[in-house]
Amino acid sequence: MNVDFWFDPVCPYTWITSRWLREAQRVRDIDVRWRVMSLAVLNEGLAVDPEDPDGLYGEYMKAPGRVCAAVRERHGNEALGRYLDALGERLHERQDWSGVAAALTDAGLPADLASVAMTTEYDAAVRASHEAGIALVGDDVGTPVLSVDGVGALFGPVVSPAPKGEAAGRLWDGVVLMAGVESFHEFRRAYGGPDFS
Repeated sequence: MNVDFWFDPVCPYTWITSRWLREAQRVRDIDVRWRVMSLAVLNEGLAVDPEDPDGLYGEYMKAPGRVCAAVRERHGNEALGRYLDALGERLHERQDWSGVAAALTDAGLPADLASVAMTTEYDAAVRASHEAGIALVGDDVGTPVLSVDGVGALFGPVVSPAPKGEAAGRLWDGVVLMAGVESFHEFRRAYGGPDFS
């Protein structure tokens, strides 16, 4: 089964969801197409950006997504998946926010791709990819967006921690089921709920 997964690499919850999706790939027949989205694009025009309420980060928060777009365009989907794995490890596991370029090396990609990070060269590509994902679910959601071929699209799932093994597969089965119900809109509980794995 094919799935498109739109992600902003700076979002920690999206990182955790990507770890679930990687785990689900181990126990289900899933082919992931990695897609870039941007919380900066999503939050344009808001009086206060919830991801950057003090306006301290600006272009810096766009840098990882720009590099992701360059990786996808120049090296393809599988390379983008490897880069997300390496980048997320640095950003979210090690808190190494200087690791955008180093993650390229970790993923076996040319380090010079980092040169696009603080330019607008890939902004149009990021915006187009972002808008393709948001068009499926509406602009009142965030990242990630997941679209299952021939079934439907949803925001999320937002999971923390990422389920492992067959628990990851069961969540995948549920996501596919919910995505296939056109009238389904939301399923939510408070953070810190019970662990059913």
